[in-house]
Amino acid sequence: QKAESENERKTKELEQARQLQLSMLPKEIPCLPNLDIAVYMKTATEVGGDYYDFNVGADGTLTVAIGDATGHGMKAGTIVSMIKALFASSGSKMDMKTYFKQSSDALKGIELGRLMMAFLMLRINTNKLHFANAAMPPVYIYKKQSKDVEEIMISGMPLGAIKDFPYQIREIEISSGDTILLLSDGLPELKNSKDEHYGYGRVKDEFKSVAEKRSDEIVGYLKNSAAEWVN
Repeated sequence: QKAESENERKTKELEQARQLQLSMLPKEIPCLPNLDIAVYMKTATEVGGDYYDFNVGADGTLTVAIGDATGHGMKAGTIVSMIKALFASSGSKMDMKTYFKQSSDALKGIELGRLMMAFLMLRINTNKLHFANAAMPPVYIYKKQSKDVEEIMISGMPLGAIKDFPYQIREIEISSGDTILLLSDGLPELKNSKDEHYGYGRVKDEFKSVAEKRSDEIVGYLKNSAAEWVN
C-alpha cells in the first residue's frame, strides 16, 4: 500500500512538472502578414528540456528562440524556466551577442552542477534574417528560386558552458517563398529497429521534398516520416 501511494505521488509530481513545462511554451503562434508559422513538439520523457518561444517587436520584427536543455526532469525544467524569463524580459530588446553572453553567464553563475542549454535565436525583419547558434542543429533554408536547401551550421558552445564564448551572428537574405526549418536533435537522433539514426541527411532531403507546402503540412509530413522511421 505504501509503495503504491509513493508511486502515485511521484506520478502526480511528474505530471505537474510536465504541465509546468508545457505552460512555458507560447499559447499561440504569432500571426504576421508575410510569415506562415507552424510548430510541433513531443517530449521523449515526461519532462524534457526542449523549448521554443516567439516575440514580435513593435516594428513587426519576429524573434524566434529554440532550445534544448541538458538532461531531463526538474533540472532541465529549471533551465527552461530561466531561459524563458531571460527571453521574455530582454530577448527582443537586446542585440543577440549581448543576449547570448548574458544568458550564458546567468546559467554559468548558478551553482547547480553543469547546467547548459543548446540554444538558437533567429530574427526576421522584411527580407533580412539574423541568427546565432549555441550548439543547436543547423538551420535549413529552402530557397524557392534555386529549389535547393541550404544547411547553415554555426558552431558554438551551449549557453552556460564557457564564460565569454564569442558567439557569431550570421545574416542571410531571404525572398518570398523561402522556407526555414528549425529543429532540436530529437528528430535526427531517432532510431529505427536496426538502431540506425534518422540522420541530418534525411532531415534535409525530406524537408526539401515538401518545402513549398504550407508550414503545418511540412510539420505534419516530417512528423509522419519520423513516426514511420521509429515504427
